[in-house]
Amino acid sequence: MFDLAMEWLNLVLRWMHLIFGIAWIGSSFFFVWLDNSLRKSADQQAGVLGQAWLIHGGGFYFTEKYSVAPPQLPAELHWFKYEAYFTWISGFFLMGALYYVGADLYLIDDKVLALSRAEAIGFSLVSLLLGWIVYDLLCRSPLGKSDAALAIVGFALLVFAAWGYTQIFSARAAYLHVGALIGTIMAANVAMNIIPNQKIAVAQMIAGQAPDPSFGKMAKQRSLHNNYLTLPVLFAMISNHYPVTYGHPYGWVILAVVMVIGGLVRHFFNLKNQGRGTRYEFLVVAFLLTIGLVFFTHWDPRRVQLSEGVTFAQAQAVIAARCTACHAARPTFDGIAEAPKGVMLETPAQIRRFASLISQQAVRTETMPPGNATHITAEERQLLGAWIAAGAKTN
Repeated sequence: MFDLAMEWLNLVLRWMHLIFGIAWIGSSFFFVWLDNSLRKSADQQAGVLGQAWLIHGGGFYFTEKYSVAPPQLPAELHWFKYEAYFTWISGFFLMGALYYVGADLYLIDDKVLALSRAEAIGFSLVSLLLGWIVYDLLCRSPLGKSDAALAIVGFALLVFAAWGYTQIFSARAAYLHVGALIGTIMAANVAMNIIPNQKIAVAQMIAGQAPDPSFGKMAKQRSLHNNYLTLPVLFAMISNHYPVTYGHPYGWVILAVVMVIGGLVRHFFNLKNQGRGTRYEFLVVAFLLTIGLVFFTHWDPRRVQLSEGVTFAQAQAVIAARCTACHAARPTFDGIAEAPKGVMLETPAQIRRFASLISQQAVRTETMPPGNATHITAEERQLLGAWIAAGAKTN
């Protein structure tokens, strides 16, 4: 009953995280697009930075953005913050339900670092808090006055974090934590900088004072950071479905390149929306980097010469000992209510049917079993690879 309840909790939290994330990313993309699409007009009022006409859903819209604030505070003001808060909250609880409750299976990998459950969770929590503190201090330092310098240093720190996580957690958990770190920075930007600065401007107007433009400038910088971080965090969210990335021995390098690709794609659209030309070279570089990743993931320094003459009986014995605790009609591994993704490996027909998945996840990327929970050996992985390479015959 507990396993079934946890499965439903995982599903509900994941659905909530997706719903809130769509709302947050949608509003974020829209406002950055709107900011980039503003144009000056000869008849615009004093204090207006720019205007934009929009059409959607059969209607026309007219928007204006003030350089600092309107002459009078409007009676009704719409705030955009809860999407960010609930995205982070649902994501944190989802990570807790999957990676903290199932730490022995998903978070800890003894081949990487032997940790207790408490140590692993402690590392996770501290790293998220420390990552935000370091980022925030950088933004407030003299380095924060240069967007280019801040971007370079910030990217270097994220790459270092990606490498560091691979030295502590399982490969899958390492990618997830990079996404959690980026998501924490983005949500904290909203909660600790963007919204407080906007509230200061509103309070100054209520007090009859002219709003200080420096607060709006700081908020805009953090909002732009969130815009460029969105695509990398989305990749980290979906990466657990693609072990060819996180399962590579240099998975942190792959993630670093993906972050560059995401930044290039966002930069292309931001420049285009600003009316600074269609800079296809950014998309070309992103495409070439993607092709490069395909070839890079094909190279694996762990690959060894496969054995010959492996029988199905030998392969089946390894699968029975190392895989069917989870991949069975009635899993016996604690915390697993049903066979993951419906993959069962109890009969010869089932084993042959999923031979390609076994090759990808247990042989090529070594991401299964998660955290090597059943202690499969390198020799056993090699044996499975040899059987599959010989045609995965069951007779």
